[in-house]
Amino acid sequence: MESLTWTGALGPWLNPAIQIAALALVISAIANILVSVFTADDRVHYGPDGAVLQSSNATRYTRTAMMLSLAALILIALGYLVGGILLPAEQKGIIGRISTRFLPVWIALVLVFAISIAFKRRLGLYGHLFDNVIGMIGFGLVAFWVFSAIFADMIITFDPVQDVISGMKNKAPGTPLPSPGEGQYGYYLLGGDAIARDVFSRMVAGARVVLTIAPAATLFAFMVGIVLGVPAGYIGGRFDTVLSFVANLVLAFPVILLFFLLVTPEIVQMGVPTYMAGILFLFPIAFLVILWNSRFHTQPMTRNLLVAGTLLIGGWLYLGLAWDMDPFGLISIPGGVLIVFVSVVFVNSPTVFRIVRGLTLDIRTRDYVAAAQTRGEGRWYIMLWEILPNARGPLLVDFCLRIGYTTILLGTLGFFGLGLPPESPDWGTSINAGRGLLQFFPFPPLVPAVAIMSLVLGLNLLADGLREESLKD
Repeated sequence: MESLTWTGALGPWLNPAIQIAALALVISAIANILVSVFTADDRVHYGPDGAVLQSSNATRYTRTAMMLSLAALILIALGYLVGGILLPAEQKGIIGRISTRFLPVWIALVLVFAISIAFKRRLGLYGHLFDNVIGMIGFGLVAFWVFSAIFADMIITFDPVQDVISGMKNKAPGTPLPSPGEGQYGYYLLGGDAIARDVFSRMVAGARVVLTIAPAATLFAFMVGIVLGVPAGYIGGRFDTVLSFVANLVLAFPVILLFFLLVTPEIVQMGVPTYMAGILFLFPIAFLVILWNSRFHTQPMTRNLLVAGTLLIGGWLYLGLAWDMDPFGLISIPGGVLIVFVSVVFVNSPTVFRIVRGLTLDIRTRDYVAAAQTRGEGRWYIMLWEILPNARGPLLVDFCLRIGYTTILLGTLGFFGLGLPPESPDWGTSINAGRGLLQFFPFPPLVPAVAIMSLVLGLNLLADGLREESLKD
Protein backbone atom coordinates (compact mmCIF):
# COMPACT_ATOMS: atom_id res chain seq x y z
CA MET A 1 0.00 0.00 0.00
CA GLU A 2 1.08 3.54 -0.70
CA SER A 3 1.27 6.25 1.95
CA LEU A 4 -1.77 8.48 2.28
CA THR A 5 -1.71 12.12 1.26
CA TRP A 6 -3.31 14.67 3.56
CA THR A 7 -6.26 15.54 1.31
CA GLY A 8 -6.67 12.53 -0.99
CA ALA A 9 -8.93 12.98 -4.00
CA LEU A 10 -10.13 16.36 -2.67
CA GLY A 11 -6.67 17.90 -2.98
CA PRO A 12 -6.78 19.01 -6.64
CA TRP A 13 -10.07 20.81 -6.01
CA LEU A 14 -9.86 22.23 -2.51
CA ASN A 15 -6.13 22.87 -2.04
CA PRO A 16 -5.97 25.78 -4.52
CA ALA A 17 -9.24 27.17 -3.14
CA ILE A 18 -8.03 27.20 0.47
CA GLN A 19 -4.73 28.80 -0.56
CA ILE A 20 -6.59 31.58 -2.37
CA ALA A 21 -8.96 32.10 0.59
CA ALA A 22 -6.06 32.21 3.08
CA LEU A 23 -4.15 34.67 0.89
CA ALA A 24 -7.26 36.85 0.53
CA LEU A 25 -7.75 36.85 4.31
CA VAL A 26 -4.15 37.92 4.93
CA ILE A 27 -4.28 40.67 2.28
CA SER A 28 -7.64 42.01 3.51
CA ALA A 29 -6.42 41.98 7.14
CA ILE A 30 -3.29 43.94 6.22
CA ALA A 31 -5.36 46.33 4.11
CA ASN A 32 -7.80 46.86 7.00
CA ILE A 33 -4.93 47.73 9.35
CA LEU A 34 -3.39 50.16 6.87
CA VAL A 35 -6.73 51.80 6.10
CA SER A 36 -7.52 52.15 9.81
CA VAL A 37 -4.15 53.79 10.45
CA PHE A 38 -4.12 56.17 7.50
CA THR A 39 -7.84 57.05 7.18
CA ALA A 40 -8.46 60.71 8.02
CA ASP A 41 -10.49 61.34 11.21
CA ASP A 42 -13.02 63.49 9.34
CA ARG A 43 -14.24 60.39 7.51
CA VAL A 44 -15.14 58.66 10.76
CA HIS A 45 -18.20 59.72 12.76
CA TYR A 46 -18.18 59.38 16.53
CA GLY A 47 -21.03 59.37 19.03
CA PRO A 48 -21.17 61.48 22.23
CA ASP A 49 -19.41 58.70 24.19
CA GLY A 50 -16.63 58.34 21.64
CA ALA A 51 -17.99 55.18 20.01
CA VAL A 52 -17.64 54.85 16.23
CA LEU A 53 -21.03 55.34 14.61
CA GLN A 54 -19.92 55.14 11.00
CA SER A 55 -16.51 54.30 9.58
CA SER A 56 -15.05 55.25 6.21
CA ASN A 57 -16.06 53.41 3.06
CA ALA A 58 -12.57 51.93 2.67
CA THR A 59 -12.67 50.47 6.20
CA ARG A 60 -16.07 48.93 5.55
CA TYR A 61 -14.84 47.37 2.32
CA THR A 62 -11.75 45.84 3.91
CA ARG A 63 -13.78 44.48 6.83
CA THR A 64 -16.29 42.97 4.43
CA ALA A 65 -13.45 41.38 2.46
CA MET A 66 -12.04 39.94 5.72
CA MET A 67 -15.39 38.44 6.71
CA LEU A 68 -15.96 36.94 3.25
CA SER A 69 -12.45 35.47 3.17
CA LEU A 70 -12.88 33.99 6.63
CA ALA A 71 -16.27 32.54 5.69
CA ALA A 72 -14.75 30.99 2.55
CA LEU A 73 -11.91 29.53 4.62
CA ILE A 74 -14.37 27.95 7.06
CA LEU A 75 -16.53 26.54 4.26
CA ILE A 76 -13.52 25.00 2.51
CA ALA A 77 -12.36 23.46 5.80
CA LEU A 78 -15.83 21.98 6.23
CA GLY A 79 -15.51 20.71 2.67
CA TYR A 80 -12.42 18.74 3.66
CA LEU A 81 -14.25 17.19 6.62
CA VAL A 82 -17.59 16.45 4.96
CA GLY A 83 -16.06 15.45 1.64
CA GLY A 84 -13.61 13.19 3.42
CA ILE A 85 -16.51 11.35 5.04
CA LEU A 86 -18.45 10.97 1.78
CA LEU A 87 -15.57 9.82 -0.42
CA PRO A 88 -14.96 6.10 -0.99
CA ALA A 89 -12.32 4.64 1.34
CA GLU A 90 -9.68 4.29 -1.39
CA GLN A 91 -9.94 8.00 -2.25
CA LYS A 92 -9.76 9.35 1.30
CA GLY A 93 -6.70 11.20 2.50
CA ILE A 94 -5.49 11.52 6.09
CA ILE A 95 -7.95 14.32 6.84
CA GLY A 96 -10.85 12.37 5.33
CA ARG A 97 -10.03 9.20 7.26
CA ILE A 98 -9.64 11.10 10.54
CA SER A 99 -12.93 12.89 9.88
CA THR A 100 -14.59 9.55 9.27
CA ARG A 101 -13.25 8.13 12.52
CA PHE A 102 -14.72 11.12 14.36
CA LEU A 103 -18.17 10.59 12.81
CA PRO A 104 -19.84 9.76 16.20
CA VAL A 105 -18.44 13.02 17.56
CA TRP A 106 -19.81 15.07 14.64
CA ILE A 107 -23.27 13.51 15.05
CA ALA A 108 -23.26 14.19 18.80
CA LEU A 109 -22.15 17.80 18.24
CA VAL A 110 -24.88 18.44 15.68
CA LEU A 111 -27.56 16.97 17.95
CA VAL A 112 -26.39 18.94 21.00
CA PHE A 113 -26.21 22.23 19.10
CA ALA A 114 -29.57 21.67 17.38
CA ILE A 115 -31.41 20.81 20.61
CA SER A 116 -29.68 23.55 22.60
CA ILE A 117 -30.45 26.26 20.05
CA ALA A 118 -34.05 25.10 19.69
CA PHE A 119 -34.68 25.27 23.45
CA LYS A 120 -32.18 27.94 24.45
CA ARG A 121 -34.84 30.25 25.94
CA ARG A 122 -35.71 27.54 28.47
CA LEU A 123 -32.16 26.61 29.44
CA GLY A 124 -31.13 29.61 31.53
CA LEU A 125 -27.49 30.67 31.41
CA TYR A 126 -26.54 27.65 29.29
CA GLY A 127 -29.15 28.63 26.70
CA HIS A 128 -27.96 32.23 26.64
CA LEU A 129 -24.52 30.90 25.74
CA PHE A 130 -25.83 30.19 22.24
CA ASP A 131 -26.46 33.91 21.72
CA ASN A 132 -22.73 34.49 22.12
CA VAL A 133 -20.46 33.61 19.18
CA ILE A 134 -17.32 33.33 21.30
CA GLY A 135 -19.11 31.16 23.84
CA MET A 136 -20.47 28.88 21.11
CA ILE A 137 -17.01 28.39 19.60
CA GLY A 138 -15.56 27.60 23.01
CA PHE A 139 -18.41 25.23 23.83
CA GLY A 140 -17.92 23.48 20.48
CA LEU A 141 -14.20 22.92 21.11
CA VAL A 142 -14.79 21.61 24.62
CA ALA A 143 -17.71 19.42 23.52
CA PHE A 144 -15.57 17.99 20.70
CA TRP A 145 -13.00 16.69 23.18
CA VAL A 146 -15.66 15.55 25.65
CA PHE A 147 -17.39 13.46 22.99
CA SER A 148 -14.01 12.23 21.75
CA ALA A 149 -13.33 10.93 25.26
CA ILE A 150 -16.77 9.33 25.46
CA PHE A 151 -16.52 7.62 22.04
CA ALA A 152 -12.77 6.94 22.24
CA ASP A 153 -13.21 3.19 21.89
CA MET A 154 -15.09 3.72 18.62
CA ILE A 155 -12.61 6.26 17.26
CA ILE A 156 -9.19 4.77 17.94
CA THR A 157 -7.65 2.54 15.29
CA PHE A 158 -5.18 0.70 17.56
CA ASP A 159 -4.76 0.04 21.26
CA PRO A 160 -2.90 3.15 22.51
CA VAL A 161 -0.69 1.19 24.93
CA GLN A 162 -0.36 -2.42 23.83
CA ASP A 163 -0.28 -2.23 20.01
CA VAL A 164 3.40 -1.86 19.12
CA ILE A 165 3.88 -2.76 15.44
CA SER A 166 7.31 -3.57 14.12
CA GLY A 167 8.53 -1.21 11.43
CA MET A 168 6.26 1.70 12.46
CA LYS A 169 8.68 3.49 14.78
CA ASN A 170 8.76 7.27 14.14
CA LYS A 171 6.86 6.93 10.87
CA ALA A 172 5.26 9.86 9.07
CA PRO A 173 1.46 10.44 9.04
CA GLY A 174 -0.38 8.18 6.63
CA THR A 175 2.26 5.44 6.63
CA PRO A 176 0.75 2.03 5.82
CA LEU A 177 1.44 -1.01 7.99
CA PRO A 178 4.08 -3.37 6.54
CA SER A 179 1.75 -6.37 6.67
CA PRO A 180 -1.64 -5.57 8.24
CA GLY A 181 -3.52 -8.52 9.69
CA GLU A 182 -7.10 -9.41 8.93
CA GLY A 183 -9.47 -6.74 10.23
CA GLN A 184 -6.57 -4.52 11.27
CA TYR A 185 -6.57 -0.85 10.29
CA GLY A 186 -4.08 -0.33 7.49
CA TYR A 187 -2.47 2.99 8.40
CA TYR A 188 -1.01 5.05 11.22
CA LEU A 189 -3.03 8.17 10.45
CA LEU A 190 -0.81 10.59 12.39
CA GLY A 191 2.34 8.51 12.33
CA GLY A 192 4.11 6.37 14.91
CA ASP A 193 5.95 7.38 18.06
CA ALA A 194 9.38 6.31 19.32
CA ILE A 195 7.96 2.96 20.53
CA ALA A 196 5.99 2.32 17.30
CA ARG A 197 2.57 3.14 18.82
CA ASP A 198 -0.16 4.95 16.90
CA VAL A 199 -0.04 8.70 17.63
CA PHE A 200 -3.66 9.24 16.55
CA SER A 201 -5.02 6.59 18.92
CA ARG A 202 -2.91 7.90 21.81
CA MET A 203 -4.21 11.42 21.19
CA VAL A 204 -7.84 10.26 21.39
CA ALA A 205 -7.23 8.01 24.39
CA GLY A 206 -5.33 10.84 26.08
CA ALA A 207 -8.48 12.97 25.92
CA ARG A 208 -10.23 10.39 28.12
CA VAL A 209 -7.41 10.49 30.69
CA VAL A 210 -7.27 14.29 30.81
CA LEU A 211 -11.04 14.81 30.86
CA THR A 212 -11.43 12.24 33.62
CA ILE A 213 -8.88 13.80 35.96
CA ALA A 214 -9.09 17.55 35.24
CA PRO A 215 -12.85 18.20 35.76
CA ALA A 216 -13.08 15.81 38.73
CA ALA A 217 -10.04 17.32 40.46
CA THR A 218 -11.39 20.82 39.82
CA LEU A 219 -14.79 19.84 41.23
CA PHE A 220 -13.19 18.45 44.39
CA ALA A 221 -11.13 21.65 44.74
CA PHE A 222 -14.34 23.67 44.47
CA MET A 223 -15.96 21.54 47.17
CA VAL A 224 -13.04 22.28 49.50
CA GLY A 225 -13.02 25.98 48.60
CA ILE A 226 -16.79 26.37 49.05
CA VAL A 227 -17.03 24.47 52.36
CA LEU A 228 -14.26 26.62 53.83
CA GLY A 229 -14.59 29.87 51.86
CA VAL A 230 -18.29 30.63 52.36
CA PRO A 231 -18.22 30.44 56.20
CA ALA A 232 -14.88 32.27 56.29
CA GLY A 233 -16.37 35.18 54.37
CA TYR A 234 -19.73 35.13 56.16
CA ILE A 235 -18.63 34.52 59.75
CA GLY A 236 -15.25 36.26 59.63
CA GLY A 237 -13.24 36.73 62.81
CA ARG A 238 -10.52 34.32 63.90
CA PHE A 239 -11.99 31.54 61.76
CA ASP A 240 -11.44 33.66 58.65
CA THR A 241 -7.98 34.76 59.80
CA VAL A 242 -6.71 31.22 60.42
CA LEU A 243 -8.09 29.81 57.13
CA SER A 244 -6.76 32.76 55.12
CA PHE A 245 -3.31 32.30 56.67
CA VAL A 246 -3.28 28.58 55.82
CA ALA A 247 -4.45 29.33 52.25
CA ASN A 248 -1.70 31.91 51.76
CA LEU A 249 0.82 29.45 53.20
CA VAL A 250 -0.13 26.78 50.64
CA LEU A 251 -0.12 29.29 47.79
CA ALA A 252 3.40 30.40 48.78
CA PHE A 253 4.74 26.84 48.40
CA PRO A 254 6.36 26.08 44.99
CA VAL A 255 3.95 23.87 43.05
CA ILE A 256 6.48 21.78 41.13
CA LEU A 257 8.48 21.16 44.30
CA LEU A 258 5.29 19.90 45.96
CA PHE A 259 4.72 17.40 43.16
CA PHE A 260 8.32 16.22 43.28
CA LEU A 261 7.95 15.65 47.03
CA LEU A 262 4.69 13.73 46.69
CA VAL A 263 6.08 11.26 44.13
CA THR A 264 9.30 10.45 46.00
CA PRO A 265 9.30 6.81 47.21
CA GLU A 266 9.85 7.80 50.84
CA ILE A 267 6.82 10.09 50.91
CA VAL A 268 4.67 7.50 49.11
CA GLN A 269 5.74 4.78 51.55
CA MET A 270 4.79 7.04 54.46
CA GLY A 271 1.31 7.24 52.95
CA VAL A 272 1.22 11.04 52.74
CA PRO A 273 -0.79 11.15 49.45
CA THR A 274 -3.29 8.66 50.89
CA TYR A 275 -3.72 10.67 54.09
CA MET A 276 -4.19 13.85 52.04
CA ALA A 277 -6.84 12.06 49.96
CA GLY A 278 -8.52 10.90 53.15
CA ILE A 279 -8.91 14.51 54.27
CA LEU A 280 -9.70 16.21 50.95
CA PHE A 281 -12.23 13.59 49.80
CA LEU A 282 -14.35 14.20 52.92
CA PHE A 283 -15.30 17.69 51.75
CA PRO A 284 -17.83 16.71 49.03
CA ILE A 285 -19.65 14.49 51.55
CA ALA A 286 -19.60 17.25 54.16
CA PHE A 287 -20.87 19.76 51.60
CA LEU A 288 -23.86 17.63 50.60
CA VAL A 289 -24.77 16.71 54.19
CA ILE A 290 -24.72 20.37 55.24
CA LEU A 291 -26.64 21.34 52.09
CA TRP A 292 -29.49 18.87 52.74
CA ASN A 293 -29.64 19.60 56.45
CA SER A 294 -29.82 23.37 55.98
CA ARG A 295 -32.49 23.15 53.27
CA PHE A 296 -34.75 20.44 54.70
CA HIS A 297 -34.33 20.88 58.45
CA THR A 298 -38.07 21.53 58.70
CA GLN A 299 -38.79 18.28 56.82
CA PRO A 300 -37.05 15.60 58.93
CA MET A 301 -38.12 12.64 56.80
CA THR A 302 -36.80 14.12 53.54
CA ARG A 303 -33.65 15.37 55.24
CA ASN A 304 -32.91 12.01 56.84
CA LEU A 305 -33.37 10.14 53.54
CA LEU A 306 -31.09 12.53 51.65
CA VAL A 307 -28.43 12.55 54.37
CA ALA A 308 -28.53 8.76 54.71
CA GLY A 309 -28.23 8.30 50.93
CA THR A 310 -25.33 10.76 50.79
CA LEU A 311 -23.50 9.02 53.64
CA LEU A 312 -24.03 5.54 52.18
CA ILE A 313 -23.07 6.34 48.58
CA GLY A 314 -20.46 8.92 49.58
CA GLY A 315 -18.94 6.61 52.15
CA TRP A 316 -18.69 3.79 49.61
CA LEU A 317 -17.01 6.09 47.07
CA TYR A 318 -14.80 7.57 49.79
CA LEU A 319 -13.51 4.17 50.89
CA GLY A 320 -12.73 3.16 47.31
CA LEU A 321 -11.22 6.44 46.09
CA ALA A 322 -9.25 7.54 49.13
CA TRP A 323 -8.26 4.28 50.81
CA ASP A 324 -8.72 1.64 48.06
CA MET A 325 -10.97 -0.30 50.46
CA ASP A 326 -14.14 -0.66 48.40
CA PRO A 327 -15.88 -3.74 49.85
CA PHE A 328 -17.31 -4.57 46.40
CA GLY A 329 -14.02 -4.05 44.55
CA LEU A 330 -15.58 -1.66 42.00
CA ILE A 331 -14.05 1.72 42.90
CA SER A 332 -10.33 2.42 43.07
CA ILE A 333 -7.70 4.87 41.85
CA PRO A 334 -4.23 3.71 40.74
CA GLY A 335 -1.46 5.04 42.95
CA GLY A 336 0.06 7.34 40.34
CA VAL A 337 -3.30 8.83 39.40
CA LEU A 338 -4.16 9.34 43.09
CA ILE A 339 -0.97 11.32 43.63
CA VAL A 340 -1.71 13.59 40.66
CA PHE A 341 -5.37 13.94 41.66
CA VAL A 342 -4.61 14.86 45.28
CA SER A 343 -1.84 17.24 44.26
CA VAL A 344 -4.10 19.12 41.84
CA VAL A 345 -6.92 19.38 44.41
CA PHE A 346 -4.50 20.56 47.10
CA VAL A 347 -2.95 23.23 44.87
CA ASN A 348 -6.25 24.57 43.50
CA SER A 349 -8.24 24.61 46.75
CA PRO A 350 -6.61 27.73 48.32
CA THR A 351 -7.25 29.79 45.18
CA VAL A 352 -10.90 28.69 45.06
CA PHE A 353 -11.16 29.46 48.79
CA ARG A 354 -9.99 33.04 48.23
CA ILE A 355 -12.39 33.57 45.33
CA VAL A 356 -15.39 32.17 47.25
CA ARG A 357 -14.45 34.15 50.35
CA GLY A 358 -14.23 37.39 48.36
CA LEU A 359 -17.60 36.81 46.70
CA THR A 360 -19.18 36.01 50.08
CA LEU A 361 -17.80 39.20 51.64
CA ASP A 362 -19.51 41.17 48.86
CA ILE A 363 -22.83 39.29 48.74
CA ARG A 364 -23.41 39.10 52.50
CA THR A 365 -24.19 42.83 52.52
CA ARG A 366 -27.08 42.47 50.03
CA ASP A 367 -30.70 43.10 50.99
CA TYR A 368 -31.89 39.55 50.35
CA VAL A 369 -29.32 38.26 52.86
CA ALA A 370 -30.62 40.73 55.44
CA ALA A 371 -34.17 39.58 54.65
CA ALA A 372 -33.18 35.95 55.25
CA GLN A 373 -31.60 36.92 58.55
CA THR A 374 -34.78 38.75 59.51
CA ARG A 375 -36.82 35.61 58.75
CA GLY A 376 -34.67 33.76 61.25
CA GLU A 377 -32.94 31.46 58.75
CA GLY A 378 -29.88 29.57 59.97
CA ARG A 379 -26.33 30.49 59.02
CA TRP A 380 -25.76 27.53 56.73
CA TYR A 381 -29.08 28.09 54.94
CA ILE A 382 -28.11 31.70 54.23
CA MET A 383 -24.64 30.71 53.11
CA LEU A 384 -25.60 27.81 50.84
CA TRP A 385 -29.06 28.84 49.62
CA GLU A 386 -28.87 32.65 49.53
CA ILE A 387 -25.21 33.59 49.03
CA LEU A 388 -23.82 30.66 47.01
CA PRO A 389 -26.49 30.65 44.23
CA ASN A 390 -25.90 34.36 43.66
CA ALA A 391 -22.18 33.72 43.20
CA ARG A 392 -22.75 31.06 40.53
CA GLY A 393 -21.80 33.29 37.55
CA PRO A 394 -18.21 34.06 38.63
CA LEU A 395 -17.79 30.54 40.01
CA LEU A 396 -18.87 28.93 36.71
CA VAL A 397 -16.44 31.13 34.82
CA ASP A 398 -13.62 30.28 37.21
CA PHE A 399 -14.54 26.59 37.04
CA CYS A 400 -14.07 26.57 33.25
CA LEU A 401 -10.81 28.49 33.49
CA ARG A 402 -9.54 26.25 36.28
CA ILE A 403 -10.18 23.10 34.24
CA GLY A 404 -7.96 24.68 31.59
CA TYR A 405 -5.25 25.45 34.16
CA THR A 406 -5.54 21.89 35.48
CA THR A 407 -5.19 20.52 31.94
CA ILE A 408 -1.98 22.49 31.49
CA LEU A 409 -0.80 21.35 34.93
CA LEU A 410 -1.49 17.70 34.05
CA GLY A 411 0.44 18.18 30.82
CA THR A 412 3.33 19.69 32.78
CA LEU A 413 3.34 16.81 35.26
CA GLY A 414 3.23 14.25 32.46
CA PHE A 415 6.06 16.08 30.70
CA PHE A 416 8.21 15.79 33.83
CA GLY A 417 7.18 12.16 34.32
CA LEU A 418 5.44 12.79 37.65
CA GLY A 419 2.56 10.67 38.87
CA LEU A 420 1.09 8.94 35.82
CA PRO A 421 2.85 5.82 34.50
CA PRO A 422 5.21 6.22 31.50
CA GLU A 423 2.93 4.20 29.19
CA SER A 424 -0.07 6.43 29.91
CA PRO A 425 -1.53 8.01 26.75
CA ASP A 426 -2.17 11.34 28.50
CA TRP A 427 -0.99 14.28 26.45
CA GLY A 428 1.82 15.45 28.73
CA THR A 429 3.42 12.01 28.85
CA SER A 430 3.12 11.73 25.06
CA ILE A 431 4.88 15.08 24.61
CA ASN A 432 7.65 13.97 26.95
CA ALA A 433 8.06 10.67 25.10
CA GLY A 434 8.43 12.39 21.72
CA ARG A 435 10.42 15.50 22.58
CA GLY A 436 13.83 13.86 22.11
CA LEU A 437 13.44 13.61 18.32
CA LEU A 438 11.28 16.71 17.82
CA GLN A 439 13.54 18.10 15.12
CA PHE A 440 13.25 14.97 12.96
CA PHE A 441 9.86 13.48 13.89
CA PRO A 442 7.66 16.36 15.07
CA PHE A 443 4.25 14.69 15.04
CA PRO A 444 4.49 12.50 18.20
CA PRO A 445 4.93 15.53 20.50
CA LEU A 446 3.17 18.07 18.26
CA VAL A 447 -0.19 16.28 18.07
CA PRO A 448 -0.82 16.12 21.86
CA ALA A 449 0.49 19.67 22.24
CA VAL A 450 -2.09 20.93 19.74
CA ALA A 451 -4.75 18.89 21.57
CA ILE A 452 -3.90 20.60 24.86
CA MET A 453 -3.90 24.00 23.16
CA SER A 454 -7.30 23.47 21.52
CA LEU A 455 -8.96 22.21 24.73
CA VAL A 456 -7.59 25.06 26.85
CA LEU A 457 -8.53 27.58 24.14
CA GLY A 458 -12.07 26.19 24.12
CA LEU A 459 -12.33 26.41 27.90
CA ASN A 460 -11.09 30.02 27.88
CA LEU A 461 -13.54 31.03 25.14
CA LEU A 462 -16.34 29.22 26.98
CA ALA A 463 -15.45 31.09 30.17
CA ASP A 464 -15.50 34.40 28.26
CA GLY A 465 -18.94 33.60 26.87
CA LEU A 466 -20.28 32.61 30.28
CA ARG A 467 -18.86 35.77 31.81
CA GLU A 468 -20.53 38.01 29.24
CA GLU A 469 -23.89 36.25 29.52
CA SER A 470 -23.82 36.09 33.33
CA LEU A 471 -23.32 39.86 33.43
CA LYS A 472 -26.46 40.27 31.31
CA ASP A 473 -28.42 37.81 33.46
